[in-house]
Amino acid sequence: MVALQTLKSINSDLLKTQSEISTGKSVASAKDNSALWAISKVMESDVKGFKAISESLSLGESTIAVARQGAETVTDLLTQIKGKVVSAQEENVDREKIQTDIDALTSQIESVVGAAQFNGLNMLKGTDAVDILSSLDRLGDGSVSASSISIARADLSDSAGTYGGGGVSLAANAIASAGTISNAGNTEAITFTDSTDMSAADFQITVAGSTLNFAAGTFAPTDTEELAIDQIAGAINALGLEGISAARNGSDLELTSTRAFQAVDLSFSGSSVSDGTATIAERAENVTFSAVAQVNAGDGYRVTVGSDVATYVAGEGETFEDVANGLKAAIDAAGMEGVSTRVTTNDNGERVLKIDNNSGTPITSFTAVGEDGGVASGGLFGLGNVDVTTNHGAEAALGNIEVLIQNSIDAAAEFGSAQGRIETQSEFVGKLTDSLKSGIGTLVDADMEEASARLQALQVQQQLGVQALSIANQAPQSILSLFR
Repeated sequence: MVALQTLKSINSDLLKTQSEISTGKSVASAKDNSALWAISKVMESDVKGFKAISESLSLGESTIAVARQGAETVTDLLTQIKGKVVSAQEENVDREKIQTDIDALTSQIESVVGAAQFNGLNMLKGTDAVDILSSLDRLGDGSVSASSISIARADLSDSAGTYGGGGVSLAANAIASAGTISNAGNTEAITFTDSTDMSAADFQITVAGSTLNFAAGTFAPTDTEELAIDQIAGAINALGLEGISAARNGSDLELTSTRAFQAVDLSFSGSSVSDGTATIAERAENVTFSAVAQVNAGDGYRVTVGSDVATYVAGEGETFEDVANGLKAAIDAAGMEGVSTRVTTNDNGERVLKIDNNSGTPITSFTAVGEDGGVASGGLFGLGNVDVTTNHGAEAALGNIEVLIQNSIDAAAEFGSAQGRIETQSEFVGKLTDSLKSGIGTLVDADMEEASARLQALQVQQQLGVQALSIANQAPQSILSLFR
């Protein structure tokens, strides 16, 4: 019985070892080791999940690569348009032919934007972000969640968008400085002391960095104050300062500036004038945008300039700089005679849209309003309105094309960064999958060298067990022979 039990035990171990060698697993089923089998099955399910994630990342990477290449192509085409716009700044060129080239390049940009899709997904149109499945996160409590890489679209169309619909006024975020846009210059007066003998006066006046010194004896004792001021005004006008003129107004020296986007600094000192400084404000009127308010997708702003209404609707992630540039492009596209624009930042960090009127008459209607709930304008808003056939259009296009190029560059850079991130994640998922497979193998795979050696040992033990059983069976036969 002992020999039989020993042989059974050896045979059982032999069968187990043969199973390990044939299957390659030391834990082939839950009965072999339920804990390790359960862990391995969970890890195997994760491996399957990460294979699907790897496929998702490959699809996402291809999609973003197409978008990046499209944005880079658009940037190159916009750069070519800029070259045409710069050429159009000269008056002795054929602007009509240049405009034809610009129109052709614009059509090519539209074609590139429309074709930049992969499997039906175009990242150069629309504003909704696209989520790409990137990881499978398992917590210690066994719960599982999926992680995604969110990629923002870059709308490189020139669509105008749709204004309003949300019902919430945003006028407080865009303040117009006045109700009219004057075509006249701004003035500042310098007052002279009536009791001062102008012939004995010693004073100086600085206008826009140019200084005039009037020493005692410059004027004759017989010169009246009015005549002296006329001579001072003539000296200032003789400086030839662009947009600046001087004239006498009663007993004051009045300086006028028609500079659109530049204030003029004045300083004056001496015995006949009160020491001090003054500033002649720029002629342009301002639309000042809030430095603290947030711009949301669909927020629309409108600026009325005379009978023309300029509209821009913000997209996802845009700022008041984008809004100001969009409104500038819309105003420039209207082609209003004598109206020019510029976007700057004031000392308070607020974006400012400046509008100047150099026409023959003042513009009596000037307002700024806003409303939420619209559909965003395209990132190349205003491209279709580039017109270099006129001096005004060529000058406006030069500033606007810079904004469009920067938008396109930003889009390509964002896509390039996203593509790099996806590639990194894809490499990590591949390495993680290999590590999981290695870990599963460590848990359940058989050590083939050990199993082979054990097989040989068990086979020897089996032979010895059979021989021992045979010897054990011979003992009763020997006893029986004694009775015979």
